[in-house]
Amino acid sequence: MLNLLGNISNRWLYLAGALYGCGLMGFGLFLQYVKHLDPCPLCMVQRVFFIAILGVFALAALHNPARLGKKIYAAVIGLLALSGVGVAARHIWIQSLPPDQVPACGPGLDYMLETMPMANVLKELLHGSGECAVKVWSFLGLGIPQWSLLCYLGLGAWAILIALRNKS
Repeated sequence: MLNLLGNISNRWLYLAGALYGCGLMGFGLFLQYVKHLDPCPLCMVQRVFFIAILGVFALAALHNPARLGKKIYAAVIGLLALSGVGVAARHIWIQSLPPDQVPACGPGLDYMLETMPMANVLKELLHGSGECAVKVWSFLGLGIPQWSLLCYLGLGAWAILIALRNKS
C-alpha cells in the first residue's frame, strides 16, 4: 500500500484533497436541502473555510508545484484548516454550554447582510448564537462541529504530508 502511495504524483493527491472537500460540501448541502437542516451561523462560516480549502487544493492540483510551492500551499491550507478548527471548537463550546448560558438567537444572515456593515456581520457570525447550540444531527456520537473539526485536522495533515513528500 505504501509503495502504491509512493508512486502517485502530488497532483493526484491534491486532487484527492479537493474531491474530499467537494464531498464535505455535498454532504452539507444534502443535510440542508434533503434533510431540511438549516445551517446555523457557525456552520456557514465553517462551510466558507471548507470551500477555501477545496479551492486551494484544486489550485494546487492545477499548478502541480515544486518544493517551495508545495510548502506554500501546505501553509495556506494549514492556516485555513486551523481557522476552521477554531470556529468548530467555538461551535462545540457553545453546544456544551448549559441551557441558561446559551447566547440569544440573533437576526438572520439575510437581515444582517442588508442592515449591518460587513465587519459587524462577520463578528456576529463568529460569535455564534442560540441556534448554534442546537444539536440537529449526529453520527457515531459526534455532531456536525465535531466531525468538521476532525475533517479540518485531516485536510491540514493531508496538505502537510504532500509537502513533506520527496516526489513531485
